[in-house]
Amino acid sequence: MNTPALIEQWRAHLADNRRRSLHTVRAYVAAAERLCAANLLSDWAAVACTEAHGLRTFLAARRAEGLGNASTARELSALKAFIAFARQQSGDPDPTAPRLRGPRIKKGLPRPVTPDEAVNLADMIDGLSSEDWIGARDRAVLLLMYGSGLRIAEALSLTGRDVPLGEVLQVTGKGGKQRMVPVLPITRAAVAEYVRLCPWPLSAKEPLFRGAKGGTLSPGMVQRAMAQARRALGLPDTATPHALRHSFATHLLSAGADLRSLQELLGHASLGSTQIYTRVDAASLLENYRKAHPRG
Repeated sequence: MNTPALIEQWRAHLADNRRRSLHTVRAYVAAAERLCAANLLSDWAAVACTEAHGLRTFLAARRAEGLGNASTARELSALKAFIAFARQQSGDPDPTAPRLRGPRIKKGLPRPVTPDEAVNLADMIDGLSSEDWIGARDRAVLLLMYGSGLRIAEALSLTGRDVPLGEVLQVTGKGGKQRMVPVLPITRAAVAEYVRLCPWPLSAKEPLFRGAKGGTLSPGMVQRAMAQARRALGLPDTATPHALRHSFATHLLSAGADLRSLQELLGHASLGSTQIYTRVDAASLLENYRKAHPRG
């Protein structure tokens, strides 16, 4: 086996067997390619022999290239998975990955936007677009992320089969896990307006949200459009498409939603991923208290 064949087998395992997202597959494959290139690895047995000290040396070189703590931790996670898979492929009696701790990462709190800011962003992104249908498209995508808590990839994975939208929508999230999410009237109206204006045929099997030339809309286009809108509104750089999903979660929690329900709506595999929003809500409460209390 040569290195390209090995990497392709790894990519297929991630995409087909583990059903990882496109972003995760791309990142894990890139990390594997770098490790193989640095150590001249071309078969599973050679990859399986990689031990903790070899990983440590490789990551030290990556750090010297300017890799930060968070990126180093992600690289280590990807390489551990790669080596564990290699050990399975080579029949190793102990297929576990090498034991090596990554750098400590300080977990920051998500920074949601307010309800008014979310709607203002959606309206501004519409008004800044060069064509009416593109503005309607971007507004519909943003309202789906804010009103239904969708990840950007989930919103862009919708097809013509999903319209017209009802009060609930079935989406497929990470790991192919399906869930039902609510759809606000403002979101249904926004998507209907986009469908009305879209110049491309929206068949059941084709993507709902199209690029300017009719292809699948890329996340980068939505991110760039939102960056333009937040600059126009004077909002911070933290007002990203993903911040709209954070806003969905924190606003529901503030209104009394329980964590288990929120976990289902967000599509989190574990409750621990959802619990961070209790910290966000507490931080918001403390900030409001300090602003309002005369001794704050």
